[in-house]
Amino acid sequence: MQAKTDKIILGLDPGTSIMGYGIIHIEGKSVKMISMGTILLHKYDDHGTKLKIIFERTLGMIDEYKPDEIAAEAPFFGKNVQSMLKLGRAQGVALAAALFRNIPIFEYSPRSIKQSITGRGSASKEQVAAMLQHIFKLDSLPSKLDATDGLAAAVCHYFQGTKTNNSLKVSKTKSTDWSAYINQNPERIKKQP
Repeated sequence: MQAKTDKIILGLDPGTSIMGYGIIHIEGKSVKMISMGTILLHKYDDHGTKLKIIFERTLGMIDEYKPDEIAAEAPFFGKNVQSMLKLGRAQGVALAAALFRNIPIFEYSPRSIKQSITGRGSASKEQVAAMLQHIFKLDSLPSKLDATDGLAAAVCHYFQGTKTNNSLKVSKTKSTDWSAYINQNPERIKKQP
């Protein structure tokens, strides 16, 4: 099976204050940026309202740009567990919009994205943004680097090509056959003594 050479990738950097996104179009061996930006959520006090907006705006981007695949930055564990939970919810809602439209999702750690873009997993946001500015020959960078983080997720996925195994796949066929489940998930079966 040959990889699709004309596709659109939506990259997401989910957040509960600012969500970054970037959209790229691959044609053959060339890649161009279609759009990047941020969804500002810090003006909303209610976490539920933020999640609703993330879902609606992600769905809106999907319907407008018709991406073939979505690449998202995975939440990372920081010092604050509550922040991690909120970030995970934001990512989950954004990915639910993709699942709602049956779009394949690929997830990358922040370190993997930085490594892919700059060659260094410990690169700063500014270094990632500068490299993307060079790649796409951008005159200027956005004021919020969350936008370039979203773009970086899309570019990372493009660089990974078909060799990636970071897909969050959802089976389109339902099976009630337990033997199929056991064959596909041998590590989940406990041996009885």
